[in-house]
Amino acid sequence: MGLKAEDLERITFVSDPKISPDSKKVVFVVTRPSISDNRYYSKLWAYDLEKDEVFHITNGPSDYSPVWAEDSGKIFFLSRRTLKEDEPGLELWETDIKNCTEPRLIIKQDKGFEIFGISDGKALLSIPNPKKKEELTVIEEVPFWFNGKGYIYGERNALYLADIGTGNLEKLTEGNEEISFARISPDRKKVAYISSEDHQKPYRTDLKLLDLETREIKKLTNGQFTVEDLSWNPLSSMIAFRAGDYTHGLNSNVKLWTLDLASGSISKLTPDDWDTGNYMNSDVRGPSSSGKLQWIDAWIYFTLNDGGKVSLLRTDLNGKTERLVEGNLTVEDFSAKGETISLTIMSSTSPSELFIYNGRGLRKVTSFNDELLKKSNLQVPERFTFKASDGQTIEGWVLKPANFKDGEKYPAVLYIHGGPATTYGESFQHEFYVLSESGFGVVYMNPRGSAGYGESFKDLRGKYGTRDYQDLMEGLDYAIKNFSFIDEKRLGVAGGSYGGFMTNWIIGHTERFKAAVSQRSISNWISFYGTSDIGYYFAEDQIGGDLGKDLWKDDRVQVYWDRSPLKYAYRVKTPTLLLHSDEDYRCWIDQAYQMFTALKLNGVQTKLVIFHKENHDLSRKGKPKNRIERLNQIISWFKTYL
Repeated sequence: MGLKAEDLERITFVSDPKISPDSKKVVFVVTRPSISDNRYYSKLWAYDLEKDEVFHITNGPSDYSPVWAEDSGKIFFLSRRTLKEDEPGLELWETDIKNCTEPRLIIKQDKGFEIFGISDGKALLSIPNPKKKEELTVIEEVPFWFNGKGYIYGERNALYLADIGTGNLEKLTEGNEEISFARISPDRKKVAYISSEDHQKPYRTDLKLLDLETREIKKLTNGQFTVEDLSWNPLSSMIAFRAGDYTHGLNSNVKLWTLDLASGSISKLTPDDWDTGNYMNSDVRGPSSSGKLQWIDAWIYFTLNDGGKVSLLRTDLNGKTERLVEGNLTVEDFSAKGETISLTIMSSTSPSELFIYNGRGLRKVTSFNDELLKKSNLQVPERFTFKASDGQTIEGWVLKPANFKDGEKYPAVLYIHGGPATTYGESFQHEFYVLSESGFGVVYMNPRGSAGYGESFKDLRGKYGTRDYQDLMEGLDYAIKNFSFIDEKRLGVAGGSYGGFMTNWIIGHTERFKAAVSQRSISNWISFYGTSDIGYYFAEDQIGGDLGKDLWKDDRVQVYWDRSPLKYAYRVKTPTLLLHSDEDYRCWIDQAYQMFTALKLNGVQTKLVIFHKENHDLSRKGKPKNRIERLNQIISWFKTYL
């Protein structure tokens, strides 16, 4: 047996564990898809460490981002309890876990917002500035839209303190910047936050310091980083933060740094080839508000993407580093108090569950998915490595068909991840098991450009469709030679985003594949530059050169065109299915239109399927019915041609 597309609603997503200040309980989020209702239901659950008991706290239907009160008696969370399904807005709620009272509404906003912590009876929030409703759209800046948000021209947000008792809001910042993350200092006197002021380069972010007594704001960095998150030391004198430093452009690893407030000095704590954080692909993740960084006593805790795995480590200021949780697994989220750490962990054969680490070992405390996994009896992906033609070691996996029998031949799909700076490995992929259950083998690997193998490996700037293409073809050759069940006459290729680009590229450079499925793809870097929400700086960094300034230079246009799969569409013979969402602003739908038209006019068997009111995240966060239909379209296409 394996997993069918409809089994998506039988999978429970466990996420965002937060350990209480007294270290006695852990609150976490449990999310379940519903195909019939075409939505996700999220509730808060808790684990009592003293009683070894798991129980639910709220009834949903959309409760997430839990934050503990300082006395461990109450939990604050975001929800949409009083809002209709299609009604915009978000709410902040409070539930008294000690006295088991009904949740209480604190504030309600007509736009989404974030909660960053609770201190002295006040919640630290980032709330978008109010914007007038307009019949006419007038745009005077870039970026003007963003995937998952729509038009964002002129939008900014600001930090607020919300009084828990009254719901009154106190504005802390002016709202002329975009704030992505913030933390209150342990002494409750300061707020450190991540700010983007250059709206044309939103990837360049700075650390800022807000004095809660004087309201003075001080800039701590000078545009040399892309800052991901931060954490205070216990004395409120230093800040640890994770950030890329542009040594390899947008492909730079996210390293761990500290900043001393007294001297302003910045120190790097991790090696250049370490990629802190989690860049693993998975299609069964619940909502998460956890930063991937926490400073407890003398230790700074962080996750490390190490090849096809994600581990939990800690380091001190003297360079002593300890690996706490590692193995064939991916640490998703974590929260630490003293030596006790709550974590959500997944693997290639299990969706996330809640675990506790206490310095002596790791203990699993939830089993939401155990029954499903027991009944499904899934194949275990087999890891392989091979030497590429230039000597570099590449890591990959093969998943056998669910009905596998020795001695028989089966069709197989080469599946390519997005990014390209993401990773495959020890993470659960429902889609791969659906392909397996449908009779296909799945070959997947981490070619050049993937995260977790060092900066030089990750740096694919100016090399799209070259070394990465070689890695994929050489890896497929290795898999065919070493896994005899793969029928090399019945091969398919598929991928989304960067993986969609590579699928488009591959079918224009080889005829070895009998079918292709290209999703949320890139076909033309020239039009991508001006239509994608990140195109004007992503293409410049990854493909090379500022097309906006050099548009009329033939050599610059030629570079973009030479790397565009559309240029080679006349060569394509492979039957190709194109899947795209009409609100995908990361890879706008014009990319699919252009590729479809070119293939159709070239006489290629091709079909374009458009998902309405979905964005770039369809395969991971789209409405359940659309996710099921997407999988059914893929399976049907491969069954027809393989």
